[in-house]
Amino acid sequence: MITKSTLDILRDMADEQPRQRQRHSDQEHRLQCACVQWFRTQHPKFNHNLFAVPNGGRRDKVTGAKLKAEGVLAGVADLILLKSNADYGALLIEMKTGSGKQSEVQGRWQKAIEKDGYKYVLCRSLDDFMREINAYLKEVQG
Repeated sequence: MITKSTLDILRDMADEQPRQRQRHSDQEHRLQCACVQWFRTQHPKFNHNLFAVPNGGRRDKVTGAKLKAEGVLAGVADLILLKSNADYGALLIEMKTGSGKQSEVQGRWQKAIEKDGYKYVLCRSLDDFMREINAYLKEVQG
């Protein structure tokens, strides 16, 4: 009996095509979930260092105003790995599908955060995410 590896299951989850017409964000959501699940399995020592920034999504005006007052900032990357390595203070990860485009405000935030000395990457697949995480963590001290 042949069984799929966990990595194959996560790749399938990330690449799954919607059965019905779904919004673009659902595809990006599945990709990000697969990436986080892989990270939690492969790097449990750093589970507390990787977190999502829930900036997107539909919200009414009142909720949007409350979140903005609390410090929500447009353009912030989807995931933050709050762990310094030999070269950077943190890794900021923007998740996009293969055809997804970075918004203008995301591009401005990327430039500002890179100017501050942080590493920012755009990941379009589970393989992109794994490569970026593994390369970044290879340079972690201690």
